[in-house]
Amino acid sequence: MADPRSAGAPTVLRVVLGKRLQDLREKAGLSFEQAAAALDVTHATIRRMEKAEVGLKLPYVEKLLATYGVTDEKEIEGFVSLAREANKPGWWHRFRDVLPEWFSAFVSLESEANLLRAYQPHYIPGLLQTEDYAAAVLKAGMPHASAMDIDRIVALRMERQSLLTRDNAPMLWVVMDETVLRRPIGGPKVMRDQVTRLMEATALPNVRLQIMPFAAGPHPAMYGPFHIFRFPIPELPDIAYAESLVGAVYFDQRNDVSQFLEALDRMCAQAAPAHTTEAILGGFRKEI
Repeated sequence: MADPRSAGAPTVLRVVLGKRLQDLREKAGLSFEQAAAALDVTHATIRRMEKAEVGLKLPYVEKLLATYGVTDEKEIEGFVSLAREANKPGWWHRFRDVLPEWFSAFVSLESEANLLRAYQPHYIPGLLQTEDYAAAVLKAGMPHASAMDIDRIVALRMERQSLLTRDNAPMLWVVMDETVLRRPIGGPKVMRDQVTRLMEATALPNVRLQIMPFAAGPHPAMYGPFHIFRFPIPELPDIAYAESLVGAVYFDQRNDVSQFLEALDRMCAQAAPAHTTEAILGGFRKEI
């Protein structure tokens, strides 16, 4: 998948469309150069279209379909409709004033996934944060941001959380270090409310939360947090996401993603079982 730091962040549908066009080109036995000649563009443009690094103009899509030998009207209309949808901004577009391009892709993936897995060693995952906790985290991480910008980012984060209770909600499975619960953020009341929110979340049928205690010792992912997305869309492979202070990297190559999956599977076996999480959280809440 394209690195969103270097291009407009793709929506999931644009990724799907790019992969479908790639499949058609390869089935037609055409090279990047031959496809590019049909559009009078460079071969690099075709590569970028297939990697979802650029938007897909409808005339380009129609011309490529003809070049690849697609003649069925229903199939053509399906591609064109998909292209129209892929070029529409997501609901999060209205937060574009405070949403970095590299994280826009994350929200798009999160919205379409049916399984979200994550390891978090520093903070409560965004989908499970309270407003006050989120504000405190953002103020610490963005010391130069205005109060208005912080409020806007908190609002975005709260709106993202609605996916956990929507119809066909995804499964959220998180392994969280004990450190997260012991790091005081926002004061005792904020932390008590946040732990209560986590306890409530564990009652949801689509949320599985595990705590990695200090006593468990070292584990395979001590280098930092990451997320893994899985989709009900055949064209989309599992995608892993790792973030830094200035951007993010998205991995969709099987060998790369498998390393994240293996690390997380080992951690799930090493962490406290999910059925004990509510009791563990209750103990932490009494200490605050």
